[in-house]
Amino acid sequence: MSIVSGKRSTKLAFLANSGIALQYIIIALLILLPVVWMVTSSFKPSAEVTRYPPQLFFEPIFDNYVRLFDTLPYALYTMNSVIVAGGSTVFGLLLAVPAAFAVSWYKTNWPASVSLMARMAPGGLYLLPWYIIFNGMGLQGSYVALILTHTVITMPITLWIMSSFFDGIPRDVLECGLVDGMNLMGVIRRIAIPLAAPGMVVSVILTFILSWNYFLFALVLSDIGTTPLTVAAFRFVGEGVTDWGMLMAAATVLALPPLVLAFLVQRWLVHGLTFGAVKG
Repeated sequence: MSIVSGKRSTKLAFLANSGIALQYIIIALLILLPVVWMVTSSFKPSAEVTRYPPQLFFEPIFDNYVRLFDTLPYALYTMNSVIVAGGSTVFGLLLAVPAAFAVSWYKTNWPASVSLMARMAPGGLYLLPWYIIFNGMGLQGSYVALILTHTVITMPITLWIMSSFFDGIPRDVLECGLVDGMNLMGVIRRIAIPLAAPGMVVSVILTFILSWNYFLFALVLSDIGTTPLTVAAFRFVGEGVTDWGMLMAAATVLALPPLVLAFLVQRWLVHGLTFGAVKG
C-alpha cells in the first residue's frame, strides 16, 4: 500500500512540476517573443518586416543600423536620453528620499497618496500648462524642462518604495542616532540610507527606465538639441509610409541600455524587491 501511495505522490509531484514549468515557458514566450521579433526585424528590409506569413529564416542585413547612424545624430540623442533620465532620477531621489523618511518617521501617508496624483492623471493634462510656463520662463526645449517634468512622474515611485524600506528599519536603531547627537538629516544620511540601500537600487533602476522610455513630455517640450531617443525613433513613423526596418533598429538601440543596466544590477534589483516585499 505504501509503495502505491509513494508512486502516486511521485506522479502528482511530477505533474505539479510539469505544470509549473509549462507556466514559466508560456510567460517567457509572452515576454520574449515581442523582443525577439523586434530584434530580428531590425535585420530585415522594411518590406520583409510586414510580410505575411513572416519569414522565420532569412539572411540578416545591417543596412538599417548603418542608415540609422548615418542619417541621424544618434550619439547626441543617446546623450540627451542619458542626461534627462539620469538627471530626473538624481533629482527625484534628492526630493523623495527625505520625504519618504518623513512619511515613515511621522507615520503619515497622505503626502505619498497626494504624490500619486501625478501618476493617476493622464500626462496630457500637464502638457499645455507646462508648455506655457516653460515657454514664459525661456526654458522651452531645455534639459531643465525635461528633467523637471520627468521628475514629477518618477518621484512618486521612489517615495513609495523608500517609505516601505524605511518602515522596515527598527525605530530603536534610528533613535540611537538621535541619542548620539545627530539631527534627523544626520540620521537619514548615516543610518537610514545605508540600511535602505537595496531600496535605493530598486528606485534608481525603476525611475531611470521609466524616464528613459517616457515619450509624451519629450515630444512636446524638447527641441532639436535636446531630442531624446524615444522622440527620434518616432520620426520613422509616417502618415502614409513607415520605415519598419529602421524603426525596429531604433527601437532595439532604445531598449538596449535599460536591458544592459538591469542585467548588470539584477542581483541587487531582485534582492531589493524581495527585501521590500518582506519588510514592507
